[in-house]
Amino acid sequence: MLGRLTAAELVRGYRSGEISPVEATKAALATIAAHDHTLNAFVLVDEPSALRAADASQRRWAAGTPLGSADGVPTAIKDLELTRGWPTLRGSHLAGAAGPWEEDAPSVARLREAGAVLLGKTATPEFGWKGVTDSPRFGVTTNPWDTARTPGGSSGGSAAAVAAGMCAWAVGTDGGGSVRIPASFTGTVALKPTGSLVPMYPPGASGLLSHRGPMTRSVRDAAAMLDVMARFDGRDWTALPTPPDSFTSGLENGVKGLRVGFSRDLGFVRNDPEVEAAVVAAAGALGELGAVVEEADPGFADPVEPFCVLWFSGIAAALRKFSEADLDRLDPGLRECGERGRAMSAADHVDAMAACADLGLRMARFHERYDVLVTPTMPITAFEAGQNCPDGWPSPLWTSWTPYTYPFNMTRQPALSVPCGFTRAGLPIGLQIVAARHQDATVLRAGHAYETATDWSDLAPPL
Repeated sequence: MLGRLTAAELVRGYRSGEISPVEATKAALATIAAHDHTLNAFVLVDEPSALRAADASQRRWAAGTPLGSADGVPTAIKDLELTRGWPTLRGSHLAGAAGPWEEDAPSVARLREAGAVLLGKTATPEFGWKGVTDSPRFGVTTNPWDTARTPGGSSGGSAAAVAAGMCAWAVGTDGGGSVRIPASFTGTVALKPTGSLVPMYPPGASGLLSHRGPMTRSVRDAAAMLDVMARFDGRDWTALPTPPDSFTSGLENGVKGLRVGFSRDLGFVRNDPEVEAAVVAAAGALGELGAVVEEADPGFADPVEPFCVLWFSGIAAALRKFSEADLDRLDPGLRECGERGRAMSAADHVDAMAACADLGLRMARFHERYDVLVTPTMPITAFEAGQNCPDGWPSPLWTSWTPYTYPFNMTRQPALSVPCGFTRAGLPIGLQIVAARHQDATVLRAGHAYETATDWSDLAPPL
């Protein structure tokens, strides 16, 4: 089935002539047509544009002049990213569709230059504000493993599309877990890279918490997609230089001797028992592969309060341009977060940034002892779609059920989520691998070693 092939497998087929970009693109479009009425992963599909791009890619492959490892790969873009010729509506009635839409965000520009076939835009909660995917403008997105459940968010449309075989890879954004939460809930792979490795423009509302990253079905694809996305763009004043080496280099080097600090709960989280059992088994598997695995907590308390200061104040700033009448049309939870943000002071913000610095120092010291930290990606599995939290949960805030993800937005470290098992009900479980800043290759190498020793990433949802 073409829709289940990874980008690496597609490119091998293009190179050999066994398959073509046009065939792969038609298969992706057919899967969207067959299943998106149930999943609601896409908010825009541009079939004519995709087929033109696929035909151009096919001609390059036939001539022996492909543009690289992205040429002809069916790709989706989260609808928070600017895309030339397509509206960016951010799940909101407050975003006008008229445009003009004349500019690509950096990651979109790099993918287009590399020959990726852009299929369309994927769903997000309004302005990407929460950890599930539903919006006033486009409704509820569901999970391919159980369409009564959420795929997570805020990059839930991208995750659902990748999991369902609607595209080989997709762009996601992550300000507090937004690629890793849905990767865990949908059994896919997602990387939040080192901060500023993937340039951003326009800047995210959450400032230095914001990241852009690849969402794929394999770690190798995540590395290849990162190669394309992690290219310098001067529109981002914080952007890092283009890395000199490919992130696919060294993937096969394994984890023998890698120092792994395994924390089952970070010292303050309660996990679903099935999640904890799967992650303990995954840590054991890394040990069997030759890693030196020790149980170790980094030694910080839950940083949710300073995170929320930064998150809420960013939302308040993003909503400042709208009138009271406009605000009445928002997702009520988003409006409430903005109101909380308006009540925060500059001193609150300075204190929150100091908390980020302290957390970063603690993690730097942790990484003097351990190459990677391994945790659950999520303490729970996917819950009912259309809700902000599970039934009976003690808090309505999405941060109350995502304690493993947002700390590493505050430290701007690379954090990878890979599938590590399923519950008895057939719901995916994610393993998070975190390394020191600028050690993205290390998390990818560890994730690839684990992935190739297991078969979790090979399983497909029962659509």
